[in-house]
Amino acid sequence: MLLVIDIGNTNITMGLYDDNNLINNFRLTTRFQRTSDEYGTFLVSFINASGYEASDIHAAIISSVVPKINYSFASSIIKYLDVKPLFIGPGVKTGISIHIDHPSSLGADRLVDAAGAYYTYGGPCIVIDFGTATTFDVVTGKGEFIGGATSPGIGITANALSSMAAQLPEIEITKPDVVIGKNTVTSMQSGVVFGYIGQTEYIIRKIKEEYGNQEMRVISTGGLGRIIANQTDLIDIYDPDLTFKGLKIIFDKNKNK
Repeated sequence: MLLVIDIGNTNITMGLYDDNNLINNFRLTTRFQRTSDEYGTFLVSFINASGYEASDIHAAIISSVVPKINYSFASSIIKYLDVKPLFIGPGVKTGISIHIDHPSSLGADRLVDAAGAYYTYGGPCIVIDFGTATTFDVVTGKGEFIGGATSPGIGITANALSSMAAQLPEIEITKPDVVIGKNTVTSMQSGVVFGYIGQTEYIIRKIKEEYGNQEMRVISTGGLGRIIANQTDLIDIYDPDLTFKGLKIIFDKNKNK
């Protein structure tokens, strides 16, 4: 079995593949202070809860944007699963050609999402990941990553309101029934969610315009992406497992190395 792991700034998400089937997934809060033994305990618990043993895992692949915890996490996999994980990075075949000013600066998460979208749904496409930050990335019909846009995530936007304005509370990120909020909480929810829908639609339209108004499929993913995807016709597909699919695709391209 293959263990796929996405280490993000807010959460660590893990999935188990049996051949081409995603068996289960699990989410863990990202914390810098955890030891390899703590990570190892979480990993084994996740595998056991899925009905398997640690010895059933024969390979692991990791996408990480949090370098501080890479060593501890890799050590936990080696110690508890007896597997050396493959990290997305230089020398790893992804099937995506990077065409930006500084290719080495591209985050592993964006590259993995691009591979997942392109090899699952084809190109050209716009890949939107609603995570800690929201990224809008463009992949051509030839599998070329040519750039995109990055904005504060929905959570960051909501947190900024409550942390920077003394009388504004923390809110649940959910779409209210109407734009005109009758109280502080619903007015904040309206501004955050409807504002984010507007931002998303505007950026999609501008990308398509700059790409020559060609037909482009729009694929979205990310923890809060469903809220936005369900409210606009400009997003064609919401795939919560897109990152896992990208990791599996990249692993398959490198497993005989």
